Amino acid sequence: MSGGLDSVLAVRLLLDQHIEVFGINFIGGYCPRPLAGQSRAQKAAGQLGIELVELPIDQQFIDQIRAPRYGRGRNMNPCIDCHILMVKRAWNWGREHGARFVATGEVLGQRPMSQTKQGLMLVAKRSGTQGRLLRPLSARLLEPTVPEKQGLVDRGWLLDIQGRNRKRQFELARKYGITEYGTPAGGCLLTDKNFAQRLKEAFDHREQDVRTVELLRLGRHFRLESGARVIVGRNKEENDELLRLAPEDALVIDGSRLPGPVCLLIPGRDADRELAASLCVRYSDRKHEEKAKVEVGGEEIEAAPLSSEESARLMVH
Repeated sequence: MSGGLDSVLAVRLLLDQHIEVFGINFIGGYCPRPLAGQSRAQKAAGQLGIELVELPIDQQFIDQIRAPRYGRGRNMNPCIDCHILMVKRAWNWGREHGARFVATGEVLGQRPMSQTKQGLMLVAKRSGTQGRLLRPLSARLLEPTVPEKQGLVDRGWLLDIQGRNRKRQFELARKYGITEYGTPAGGCLLTDKNFAQRLKEAFDHREQDVRTVELLRLGRHFRLESGARVIVGRNKEENDELLRLAPEDALVIDGSRLPGPVCLLIPGRDADRELAASLCVRYSDRKHEEKAKVEVGGEEIEAAPLSSEESARLMVH
């Protein structure tokens, strides 16, 4: 349940048959919650009147990005591997709670890597659903699934949509009065070029835990000569999120009284404190002054703003 139009329509097709549906949404890592307000999956579930279950992006997801069995898309997105694991996790949750099958909003031929007929069959086979993975929007173009054969789902109510043209989805949205929905793939940061570059750089430095991946979407990132990372918040929402997500080995540099950003130095080694503080001053309102005081790990120190040339050299793009 991404909250995109396809997943919303897949749910509606099942609700029309009086089937009880739970939305499964994956959060964390490269599928973060919004910094403020509801996620698109939460909004969609509310509009549909279904319960939303949030499952975590954990270390197994991160590990398969590094070494995907079925390759990656244009950036760092191992779509087939990811779909297999998501469906497997959803089905595991479902079996524990009495579910009879899993459904997704996938459309045959919509995506060149993961939604070819071969890709859809591969996910169905490797996810362990044993014939219980239903794609309501394209079901009549695919082999009947167990829930269809058992009469749990009426195949005649399902659809035969295929390809990248979304005209039929938009027509269905108008029919159902659906006016708000997320953009396709809008929830996965792995398809974003800039995020993918940051992730690759992190993997190159053996930073591959879930918390680090989640931090990559926030602020400006800098790689110090020591190998440490500095993250500089760009606004209040990012500053608050950096404080919430700060790992145990991070040192917090607080320039909010300048006013300025919250920064994280990871790991928080003493040898890098001054340089991290200088980066904090560089992105504060005091960047044109000779020196300014910032709070580093609860201790106030004075630091000169780092030059624009040096900060540009250290920045991770």
